[in-house]
Amino acid sequence: MTKDRQLCIGLSLSTTWMRGNGWRQEDSGVENLYSSDFYARLAKMAEKAKLDFVFKPDALFLKEEMLGNSPAFSSLDPTILLTSIARETDQIGLVTTVSTTFNPPYVVARQLQSLHWISNGRAGWNIVTSIEGAENFSNSPMPSTEERYLKAIEFTDVVLKLWESYPHEALIVDRVSGKYADREMVSPINHSGDFFSVKGPLNLPAHKSGSIPLFQAGASTFGRDFAASVADAIFAATPDIASGIELRDDLRRRARKHGRRPDAIRVLPGLYFFLGKTRGEALDLHREAHAHMSIAHRYAAVKSILGIDISHLPLDQPVTADLLPDPNQPVRSQTHADLLRRLIMHQQPTVEELLSRPEVVGSAHWVVVGTAEDALREITEWFEAGAMDGFIALPGGSIKSLELFFDELIPMLVEKGLFRSEYKGCTLREHLGIT
Repeated sequence: MTKDRQLCIGLSLSTTWMRGNGWRQEDSGVENLYSSDFYARLAKMAEKAKLDFVFKPDALFLKEEMLGNSPAFSSLDPTILLTSIARETDQIGLVTTVSTTFNPPYVVARQLQSLHWISNGRAGWNIVTSIEGAENFSNSPMPSTEERYLKAIEFTDVVLKLWESYPHEALIVDRVSGKYADREMVSPINHSGDFFSVKGPLNLPAHKSGSIPLFQAGASTFGRDFAASVADAIFAATPDIASGIELRDDLRRRARKHGRRPDAIRVLPGLYFFLGKTRGEALDLHREAHAHMSIAHRYAAVKSILGIDISHLPLDQPVTADLLPDPNQPVRSQTHADLLRRLIMHQQPTVEELLSRPEVVGSAHWVVVGTAEDALREITEWFEAGAMDGFIALPGGSIKSLELFFDELIPMLVEKGLFRSEYKGCTLREHLGIT
């Protein structure tokens, strides 16, 4: 399965090791949360390890109720941050997050193409539709999942047309003849749709390295179909190997229906790892990271995700499909809801088991707790089973998890032939193998 294939690995610049009480550790770096130098150092570490890219998630709201004991989603703007990092790095990809729900496509097309030029072909766009934040842009409520994805489809189409409206080949820059560009190759897009009217062309030419790779993270039915139609890589929330295989197989089938090669989509689950020199040390990190999650918080999380109250049920009672509400009712995150619904329908976990799920205690991601050797075994198993094409590194518990990731795990992956020892190119397209 892994012959001639290697992992695609990115590092999240979200400070995941600061979750819960992690920020209180002496070496957490929380004082540098809004320092570009802090993130540049992380990016340089990732580049030294030859990772494909660094990635910055984003949220366009502040969780005020959480602000007393956590950063509460406050962060630097990802595109501006990655632009600063572009000047500090040479080869690693820079994937920013931009919402299609709250931004104008012309501005986004220009900002992303600007990052592509400034980084010399290393930009990537993580397309999100957002699940919160409507109150910061209008008095209207958050649109439905379907409406957000319909808007995202049109938004992405407009951005792609704008990037094509001023092709790199149009640049002539001939001082002798006095001809700067071939005007015949630059044209308006004259887009008029349900959500946007954009004339164009973009006032910035495309970069010579080619189009900007597209990333997407939706796991709902709408999200999967959208991702399969346009994305080069999928940021997946797959807490176990079975859900990883199901998602990857489904996306590859959908890609074929859209006339794309199945291999054109790279499925990259988040790997939330708690690494220690020993398993006991790693278990302590995981336990401390979630100590703030009381049983009441966990019951509330289940209610928020699924819309059901299980606080009155015995801990050993199975949670069965008949307890689930109408699947069409609005939920905060369709991705998390779908993950838990599938778990309940196929495995009927007990209340206690459900309350301990990663989706409930704060992450819908694949979680590894152990040594670097333990992580290597799990990564190899997932890769050989066809559950993923790589992963997004999410260090948990302590900055020491990240240090062990770079110092021990990555060299093990290289030695096993699952990851590169040197870059073969200088652009994100080259790192991802996009032809």
